Amino acid sequence: MKCSIPKGTRDFLPAEMARRNYIFDTIREVFKTFAFEPIETPSLENLSTLMGKYGEEGDKLLFKVLNSGDFMEGVDFAQDYHKVAPRICDRGLRYDLTVPFARFVVQHRDQLTFPFRRYQLQPVWRADRPQKGRYREFYQCDADMIGSTSLLNELELVQMIDAVFQRLDVEVTVKINNRKVLAGIAEHIGAPDKLVDITVAIDKLDKIGLDNVRNELRERGLDENQIAALDPVFALSGQADEKLSQLATLFANNQVGTKGVEELNELFGYIAQVKPHCHVELDLTLARGLNYYTGAIFEVKAHNVSIGSICGGGRYDNLTGIFGMPDVSGVGISFGADRIYDVLTELDKFPPNLGQPASALFINFGADSLPYIISCAARLRQEGISTLIYPDSAKMKKQMDYANRCHVPYVVFVGENEIASQTLTVKDMNAGTQNTMTLDQVVEMLKA
Repeated sequence: MKCSIPKGTRDFLPAEMARRNYIFDTIREVFKTFAFEPIETPSLENLSTLMGKYGEEGDKLLFKVLNSGDFMEGVDFAQDYHKVAPRICDRGLRYDLTVPFARFVVQHRDQLTFPFRRYQLQPVWRADRPQKGRYREFYQCDADMIGSTSLLNELELVQMIDAVFQRLDVEVTVKINNRKVLAGIAEHIGAPDKLVDITVAIDKLDKIGLDNVRNELRERGLDENQIAALDPVFALSGQADEKLSQLATLFANNQVGTKGVEELNELFGYIAQVKPHCHVELDLTLARGLNYYTGAIFEVKAHNVSIGSICGGGRYDNLTGIFGMPDVSGVGISFGADRIYDVLTELDKFPPNLGQPASALFINFGADSLPYIISCAARLRQEGISTLIYPDSAKMKKQMDYANRCHVPYVVFVGENEIASQTLTVKDMNAGTQNTMTLDQVVEMLKA
């Protein structure tokens, strides 16, 4: 039998896990500095929770889990799929962390203090076609605020994006739009009922180009006049304030579009006050395909790599309403840990020695030296120094080869002289030097 794993999933070796944990720890620390609290939700959710929240394409990408027992008994498979499906599966793997979070908020509303700020680092699953930067199982690192409509929350998302990628030493551009502006555009061209079709199509502009976007709009039922009416929007140029000024004129008699422009003006005003290091731009073609967004939307792309979006999010005004808790607004951001990993790898931005399992390795010369070695190793570990004792009294060459393969920077020798003088002989594996010192001196050196 050949060992394998499903396409779109991966095993992670220790060195890879060290790099992944570097990303997770960086993001987690930034979330903490903005006073977000951690939660977790189950990998499985009821399909009634997940279905219909991500649009038609999203529903197709849900991994559905067959019911246990004889789920085929009494099922007429000649019936329509939508009638058969609930009989054979009523649960699915979560597609993202936001919809389960909305369910969580409603279910635990009496235990939460609003506005509630949560962060969550967990895997999600999508039945997508695996390709570079796109997996079927991947981690999301989410932060959401719920119970407030203030645009200061959107500002903090931009600040967190800036802080994370500053710490990771990656230059990024944060693209911002507003779904109300997109709704205003749909209304302006006389196709308010086609908002979802328009957003799904123009969200692909960077990938397929303007001509193909126009073709997709035709396929989705827009006529030539409506498609042509989008051209002035695609042609808008200048800085954010200039584009918004032009849009304000375009939306003179358009209430929803005007509201979107006002929100973007306020948000970009806040951003100008904090002067982030990252580049921030208004992108009126940014749509993000998820149907639950209602206000500001965000997408982040790294410079000098061919990888797509590595972070995204937005405002959702009534996502909890579908679970029986209406009129509660939220906004959140999701960092794609797997794509960030690929970016750091391509740009060679991981710090050195992340995969180093130990700072020191004690050579095992046999039973006579073990009591002293065990005592010294225990002290190093108490001081927070990762320490190995080679488990077997093997040949010196084998133990030293092990230290080299594991990239251990210091090897510690304990013989009769060291035990008698209560010292340790330490070899610096990089410099090739060797010194005898007290345990306190070793601790001081390794903690420096």
